[in-house]
Amino acid sequence: MANSADSAAPNHAGAPELRWSQNPVQVRILRGRWVESVHRGAWVLVDADGGALEGSGDTMERIFARSSVKAFQALPLIESGAAERFGYQDDELALALASHDGEPLHLEAVLRVLARLGLGVEHLRCGPQVPADRAVRRDLEARGEPPSALHNNCSGKHTGFLAVARHLGAPIEDYLDPASPGQKLARAALAEMAGLNAADIDVAIDGCSAPTFRLPLANLATAFARLAAPQNLGQERRAACERMQRAVAANPAHIAGNHRRLCTAIVRASGGRLFPKIGAEGVYAVGRAGDGPGRGRGFALKMDDGDKRGLEPLVVGLLERFGWLAPAELAQLERYRGQVLVNRAGLDVGRTEVAG
Repeated sequence: MANSADSAAPNHAGAPELRWSQNPVQVRILRGRWVESVHRGAWVLVDADGGALEGSGDTMERIFARSSVKAFQALPLIESGAAERFGYQDDELALALASHDGEPLHLEAVLRVLARLGLGVEHLRCGPQVPADRAVRRDLEARGEPPSALHNNCSGKHTGFLAVARHLGAPIEDYLDPASPGQKLARAALAEMAGLNAADIDVAIDGCSAPTFRLPLANLATAFARLAAPQNLGQERRAACERMQRAVAANPAHIAGNHRRLCTAIVRASGGRLFPKIGAEGVYAVGRAGDGPGRGRGFALKMDDGDKRGLEPLVVGLLERFGWLAPAELAQLERYRGQVLVNRAGLDVGRTEVAG
């Protein structure tokens, strides 16, 4: 495990990388007394300077951070002045950081911002997605309407991108182009927070058609440590991070949803002290302010199989390991541990166990 998250060397060879680390088992699924399945992966805990404090697996492996970095992609929304110009409220800002379920509160907030931008759902280029919220899904089916880009779990992020493009006077139709002004700002903001040069971050295309970034797991954790404890950042960056923290703390349902969403549950359980965010394919990161200036902590993890079944118990197990939640707060996350496996007849047939 590297001692500093800033030590990652770029790897931009022309040929695709086929190597994948053989990470240790992080979560075991037991049936009766025997292991039936395992989930391998890596995790790392760092301070705001990027120094690794604890970890398991290849913590310098480059991973696609996916939606875990939405907060950093939203920094230009605040720092450029776009959020102020277009009257972003805290719930709307929280939604810009969200992977949401498409509940009415999510859809209404997106539509409010689009209206102030003078734009419509047709300008969102994230693609249609069946909403995770069952009530909204049933309502669409009853009306015979297909889902739209509004229901995409990234529609809040894309609306934020549109706001930045509008504010900068950039072509709306190019707002997802990695070479566009807004996307350059987003990549630079992530690089600065992660302790990297922008050129050292690999770029591909996410599920929502936005740029997605590939960087070492330890650098992702560093970005969350700095977001949670921004005292040593520049005044403008610190103010933006603090505003995002307040927005999420006041609107936990807006970053995920009201129905069994771990991000929302962590914010609620911690009273907003912790800043969590999930990413697709088994990525998760959490930031926590420290006891003094610049003493932030962040952890990030990646499940090798990309499965949430192993991810959720590991996240809760790490929160317990690090002492980031009091016992009463941890109790609010019990359902995400998956400790007891119950079959369809209601019988206790096994358990989930976090390794280590």
